[in-house]
Amino acid sequence: MKRATRNSLLIHIAAAVVALAILAPFAWMIIASISPQSTLIAVPLKWIPDHLYLNRYAQIFTGADNGAQTFRSALRNSTIVAAGTVTIAIIVGVLGAYAFARLRFRGRKTTLMVFLASYMLPQVALLIPLYLILSSLGLLDSVVGLIIVDSALVVPFVLWILSNYFMTIPEELEEAARIDGTSRLGALFRVVLPAAKPGIFAAIMFAFLLAWDEFMYALIFTSSDAAKTLPVAISEFAGRYTTDFGLVAAGGILAALPPIVVGIIFQRYVVSGMAAGAVKG
Repeated sequence: MKRATRNSLLIHIAAAVVALAILAPFAWMIIASISPQSTLIAVPLKWIPDHLYLNRYAQIFTGADNGAQTFRSALRNSTIVAAGTVTIAIIVGVLGAYAFARLRFRGRKTTLMVFLASYMLPQVALLIPLYLILSSLGLLDSVVGLIIVDSALVVPFVLWILSNYFMTIPEELEEAARIDGTSRLGALFRVVLPAAKPGIFAAIMFAFLLAWDEFMYALIFTSSDAAKTLPVAISEFAGRYTTDFGLVAAGGILAALPPIVVGIIFQRYVVSGMAAGAVKG
C-alpha cells in the first residue's frame, strides 16, 4: 500500500471515529426522546424501544401543564435574547473591529487585548458584579437584562474575530474607493463588509451559539417564565423525586435544532471566515 493511500485511509478512519463519538450522544438523545419511560429505566438497558413514543413532543408543544408552558415561553425568550445579542454584537463588533484594524492610535493593541482578556475571564468571577449592576438597574428577571449580559460576553469575541479578518482585506481597496469620493464609512459598507462576508457570518454564527447556549447567567438572573431561556427550562424538567429522561431528551433535541440549522446553512462561511481570521493578528 502506498504511503499516500495509507495516510488517506488513516485520516478517514480517524474522521469516522471522531464523527461517531460526536454523533453518538445526539443519536442516543433522539432514541431516548421516543422511548417509553419504562424502557429507559429498564435493566439491562434496551437500546432500541419496542414501540415509538411521540407523546413528549406533543406534550411540549400543546400541553397545558406548567412544564410545557415554561418550555414554549423559554423558546420565545431564547430567540429574543439570541437575536438581540447577535444584533448588538455585530453592530458594535463591526465598527469596533474596523477601528482596531484600520485606525492607528496609542494603546490599540493593549485595548484589544483587554477586551479579549475580559472574554477569557471565568463567568463565576463576574457573577456578583453583574448581579449587583442588573439589580440596581431593575433588570433582574428580564429579557433585556440577559441581552445586556450576553452582549458583554459576546462583543469581545466578535471584536477579536472581525478585527483579525479586516486586517486580511487589502487597504488599497478602500483607498481606491476613497479616491472616487467615498467617505471612510462609505468604504466600510461598500467595500470592506462585502469582502468580509465570510468573517461576518462566522461571527454571527458563534455569537448566536454563545447566546443560545448560555446557562449560568440565565439561571441566576431569572426566576420566572418571563425571562427563562431554554437551557434553564430544560434543566427544570427534572422533578423532585423522579425525572422523565425522555422529556429532557425531547427538550434537548428541540433546543438543538436552531443551532444545527444555522450551522448547516452557514457552515462554508464559518470555516472560511475562521480560517482567514486566524492567519493575521
